[in-house]
Amino acid sequence: MRDRGITRVARALPRMSWAPKNLYNLFQRTVHKKNNKYREITFDTGRTLFQERWASKAVVRAYHGDYINEKIFKQWYLPDYLPDVRPRRKVLGDDNVSLQEFAKRRQKEKEQEQEEKSKGLAPIGSLMFAEVERRLDVLIFRCCFAHSVYEARRLVVHGNVLLNGKRHYNANTRLAPGDMFSVKPSAMRLLRPQKTEGESDNVIDHPDAPAGLTPFNLPFYASPWLFVPAYLEVSFPTCSAVYVRHPTARPQYSEIPTPYDADGEVIRNAWEWYMRHRPRKRTETQWSRMPDDRLRRQMEELRLGRNSLRLATSGV
Repeated sequence: MRDRGITRVARALPRMSWAPKNLYNLFQRTVHKKNNKYREITFDTGRTLFQERWASKAVVRAYHGDYINEKIFKQWYLPDYLPDVRPRRKVLGDDNVSLQEFAKRRQKEKEQEQEEKSKGLAPIGSLMFAEVERRLDVLIFRCCFAHSVYEARRLVVHGNVLLNGKRHYNANTRLAPGDMFSVKPSAMRLLRPQKTEGESDNVIDHPDAPAGLTPFNLPFYASPWLFVPAYLEVSFPTCSAVYVRHPTARPQYSEIPTPYDADGEVIRNAWEWYMRHRPRKRTETQWSRMPDDRLRRQMEELRLGRNSLRLATSGV
């Protein structure tokens, strides 16, 4: 199995999983400061810059798409650059400055600029994984429909997921804003009756509840993972969700969930590593082998539609 042994305590690499061992690994890496696993990514030792970048890349990739081949990740999921969030000075000409001052907008802009400076710049380092967050299997896990991203991938491959009303089997598909996906309720482990006595210990019986209700069985130690990012609109009664927009960042907040500081040394060193070890160009043959991207497909259809409309109008 692809996900066998991924939560080993000896390695202590946090993954996209609700497993209790994974929570303990997360504790070792981020909270337990006296642990050697935590010291590996604090960079207070005499290691070289190459070793620090390599360690950062290893722990970051273990959480963000560890099942994606490294070559494929660097070629298709790594952005060319991160957005520039540095403040830009506005150059106004003619009498715009006096008009702005008369309308008291200049004072408001200065107050907003001072507030932004006090908060600091947006932590854009985690946006290097924005393409990974668009994957269908990752979004299913973010919606809390599956215990792990590996289980979410199996749900898609086994035909238990609908994308825009049609059965979809490709877990590598990257969604476009506005796409809706739904999971078959009978395939979700959360909505199945417990089979073993150990699992039933986590179930609270309600004798007064009416018969015929759908069971809801939450696994142990799952509460730290029960959150939904801001770029998803989830409907739990229908087991469906809508990918509203791409993830973004603002001062002191990043919408991409990550176990590490969104603007810390680990994310920065990982980005520096990939900037030095990434493919420089893509040929036409490589573009044809790109994983399914609905946003790129929509842009291509829009471009072809504009070209055909231009040709039709030029012929008239």
